[in-house]
Amino acid sequence: MSNVAPNDPAAARGISRRTQSDIYRAGISGERPAVPIDATALQSAAQAALTPEAYAYVAGGAGAEATVAANRAAFGRWQVWPRPLRDVSSRDLSVEFLGRTRPTPLLLAPLGVMELAHPEADLAVARAAASAGVPYTVSNQASFPLERIAQSAPGAPRLFQLYWSASDELNASLLARAEASGCEAIVVTLDTHLLGWRTRDLDLAYLPFTRGMGIAQYTSDPVFQKLVQQRASASSGDSSAVRVTPKTIAAGVSIARRGAALTGSRSLRDNLRSPLPRAAVETFLDVFSTPTLTWDDLAKAREWTSLPIILKGIVHPDDAERAADAGADGVWISNHGGRQIDRSVPTLDVLPEISERIGGRMPVIFDSGVRGGADAAIALALGADLVALGRPYAYGLGIAGERGVQEVIRNVLAELDITLGLAGLTSVADLDRDALRAV
Repeated sequence: MSNVAPNDPAAARGISRRTQSDIYRAGISGERPAVPIDATALQSAAQAALTPEAYAYVAGGAGAEATVAANRAAFGRWQVWPRPLRDVSSRDLSVEFLGRTRPTPLLLAPLGVMELAHPEADLAVARAAASAGVPYTVSNQASFPLERIAQSAPGAPRLFQLYWSASDELNASLLARAEASGCEAIVVTLDTHLLGWRTRDLDLAYLPFTRGMGIAQYTSDPVFQKLVQQRASASSGDSSAVRVTPKTIAAGVSIARRGAALTGSRSLRDNLRSPLPRAAVETFLDVFSTPTLTWDDLAKAREWTSLPIILKGIVHPDDAERAADAGADGVWISNHGGRQIDRSVPTLDVLPEISERIGGRMPVIFDSGVRGGADAAIALALGADLVALGRPYAYGLGIAGERGVQEVIRNVLAELDITLGLAGLTSVADLDRDALRAV
């Protein structure tokens, strides 16, 4: 994004004034933001820009999507107190996280299969996050290998999300690669040991992984490649043949196009002939997760990496306390944005109790339901140390690629800055329950 007014005095008055100034000055010549600023309009524009399958995958939730609605409704139970007549001319959004001072309390949550939204997928997201100094949590289900994502934004802060697979050798390999590529921490996602009942995807009979999408971390991994070779060698033919239709052929082409890492060939014809791309999809579906994962298994991660380990998918306060007692380096409160359990407990409702139990012992990260800066302010006031943004940046990516993600991040931070100042506060560290009124 260009700096529209580099000499504007507002640039010294925080990201909110700078953002407003840039937008309004550009508007004089007829230029408007690349993505809608209102959260509802942003989602609607993304729906218009994406295919029905892509939009359903990104926007959808479990069951009747009551959890998605509950996550949003929970924010409606809190109001921010306006406090005028205080000097808020200088505001500080910085926080401490993993031993470093970060310019803002915002993280980008891991979102998989971003190729559904834009061809540059995770590469565009990584660059946009880097431009804002916001740590990006690289998904285990990314559309590009994490090494290439790291190369797209050298030196930028990032974490790596692990979906604990059924192969310990594969888990160890993924964590070693994350550490070697400069990730600062491992985020172990705990709540996908069973795939949620996602009605929109089921209605469309569409799961992107069956098309070879979102498995680049796997197909680029030497351990996974060995598993694929073993499966292909042992296969005596496809015992679960599907009816051949134009969509079947399209799915086969999609799988083949993503098979270069396995076949060593960029030729579509070669990859269509090879059994490896299809075997990779089947292998992934077999090893992706394991319902046998328990607290005792988590100790293995300490053997696989020296990086800090953050546990994501914690909702019950007892689980948060157990994570702290077990020596985790952080807890990420999340119900997967409502994608796993319908009628789940909304995360904001449990944030205060979890913060009271473990706050100060480790970072508390919060997600699920965050749509703007005022939401982030409420979560921070209720005890979160950092707030993770999910769907909104995917919508920005689908509408306008890297610039769309940049603008979504900018808009959330600008609104957070404004909310902080209008609440009479000058630092994120000052946000607490006194800034809020319960409804």
